[in-house]
Amino acid sequence: MDTNDQYFITNRDTWNSKVDVHAESEMYNMEAFKSGKSSLMSYELEALGDVNRKTLLHLQCHFGQDTLSWSRMGAKCVGVDLSDKGIALAQQLNEELQLDAKFVCCNVLETSKHISETFDIVFTSYGVIGWLPDLKPWGRMIAERLKPGGIFFMAEFHPIVWMFDYLDGKPKLEYGYMQDGAIYEEYEGTYANPNSKMISKEYGWNHGLGAVVSALSEAGLRIEYLKEHDESPYNVLPDLVPTDSEMFVTRDKLYPLIFTLKASKES
Repeated sequence: MDTNDQYFITNRDTWNSKVDVHAESEMYNMEAFKSGKSSLMSYELEALGDVNRKTLLHLQCHFGQDTLSWSRMGAKCVGVDLSDKGIALAQQLNEELQLDAKFVCCNVLETSKHISETFDIVFTSYGVIGWLPDLKPWGRMIAERLKPGGIFFMAEFHPIVWMFDYLDGKPKLEYGYMQDGAIYEEYEGTYANPNSKMISKEYGWNHGLGAVVSALSEAGLRIEYLKEHDESPYNVLPDLVPTDSEMFVTRDKLYPLIFTLKASKES
């Protein structure tokens, strides 16, 4: 077992612990979701538009709320996640809501070992690539799983956001924009419930925008656009300020909080 495998095991255990905490949190608002509220945000809804009758692969789906939201919109969905407990809850929700999504438990970098079909859309969002030590196999896997003419879309926290350490409350510039080594954090609580007593033990990696674009373009995808946004749909960083558009911003808006990227596979 190599070092990265050990890191993935630690991360999987932490995400398994997060499932119950997140499922009961106000942020994930499970009762509203079960009653029909979509968990999807404006960035992805505007980018992908009408997904009815399209096939969609959702990478790093947690316990499947976004996957099932796409399914409610008529997409034929498959969700992938490292957490077996998250996948179990996703399958339970799928049955309870009488939807037809499928879920696969695996390391996202090994998706092509478990899923052979190709998709009209590959989708991933918010706090995903930081769990991956190397984006090149990630980019190749996305290209493998897209149909000719298919679209890849991601919405993700901006790499500048991950340069800060937030554990002491006030953000402190701590980590490199292009830091190669793993970053280990251990803390009480989780982004969806900071007051939880669970202990999060996490290994992560910082990836600059150049690494993201290069991983996808070197895999043969055409970058349609890369956009940076100074608003976040999630209030998960210290001292963010709500806006009239139901987003959150830093008080000074000195750097972007989110980026969105759309790429395509040639027909």
